[in-house]
Amino acid sequence: MPFISDTLSRVKPSPTIAMTAKAAELKAAGRDVIGLSAGEPDFDTPQNIKDAAVAAIAAGKTKYTAPDGIPELKQAICAKLSRENGLDYTPAQVSVGAGGKQTLYNALMATLNDGDEVIIPAPYWVSYPDMVLLAGGTPVVAETSLQTNFKLTADQLEAAITPKTKWFIFNSPSNPTGAGYSREELKELTDVLLRHPHVWVMSDDMYEHLAYDGFEFSTPAQIEPALYERTLTCNGVSKAYAMTGWRIGYAAGPVELISAMRKIQSQSTSNPCTISQWAAVEALNGTQDFLAPNNEMFVRRRDLVVSMLSAIDGITCPTPEGAFYVYPSIAALMGKTTPKGTVIVDDQTFANALLDEADVAVVFGAAFGLSPNFRVSYATSDKALVEACTRIQTFCAALT
Repeated sequence: MPFISDTLSRVKPSPTIAMTAKAAELKAAGRDVIGLSAGEPDFDTPQNIKDAAVAAIAAGKTKYTAPDGIPELKQAICAKLSRENGLDYTPAQVSVGAGGKQTLYNALMATLNDGDEVIIPAPYWVSYPDMVLLAGGTPVVAETSLQTNFKLTADQLEAAITPKTKWFIFNSPSNPTGAGYSREELKELTDVLLRHPHVWVMSDDMYEHLAYDGFEFSTPAQIEPALYERTLTCNGVSKAYAMTGWRIGYAAGPVELISAMRKIQSQSTSNPCTISQWAAVEALNGTQDFLAPNNEMFVRRRDLVVSMLSAIDGITCPTPEGAFYVYPSIAALMGKTTPKGTVIVDDQTFANALLDEADVAVVFGAAFGLSPNFRVSYATSDKALVEACTRIQTFCAALT
């Protein structure tokens, strides 16, 4: 009898975490590696948020809380969703988890049965399909393309829906492409979903505040109120508030679903870190003044990376509307050979060779379900980005 569960054989470790760990290992060994693989802002957590955490410790707010969040944080989340998204929820409709990943996972575990299908547009965040598999569901990948700026069309969504479809996972702005859906594009998708009342929507809004060039963020239940009762609106404080390590994510949806998610969390992690919860209260209720200047820096970095990568013969790099990633195509580099003799047969070979021969860590496109591409995170310093892109330029120029 095997000791390890058969379920675990269906999934793989996160490629983004694996590449980041490999880069860190090489750097610790003395290599001058520049990491562009982690989806983590290089900004420090704002001081008012850190102060709120310190105040919580000083006040002795360090005990267990309700499994899915303190009332004060749930109230702050409800206020945020009303203020910024025009969505009215009560605290009973809110679940707080140890990061956005946990809330998504809890929802899938609470709802999926064998044979249930989940539509996932590709390229996708690496964890979506594996979380579906762990929960016993079947990922149905709907591939987008560079021609549609990596956005799913209404016809593609319609074609992917079957009687077995339970969820449609939606992410805008996107990880890994940074693509953002306009209100009109999102309305086309919600019109399809209205015709299929058995399909629920899981909207991952984690990059909501990282939107550029006048792009206006919208979330599905905001665009189509008729979907409110079958939408789980998910978000968190990790990205825009530079709080990745604090591990606070949240979701809002129907009471029955939130209650089921609470049951799972009560038997797994129980409550998220109490101190982090109080910090998140301040993040949502406190000043938002740092968001605009941070976004200005991200726009500058985005434009820098897009410009330098687009100058490379064989790379096509679209300009994203949000998040802090670019997702260049390397279709024209397939079949070329590196100075060390490695033939670029796919994007994983490209990424591995780039790390080995140029000391730049990126994530290969196959990890996100669409090749041949690679993902660059530009959430690091201008100096590091210039040096990394220069190395990529030199590496690609040497291909034969």
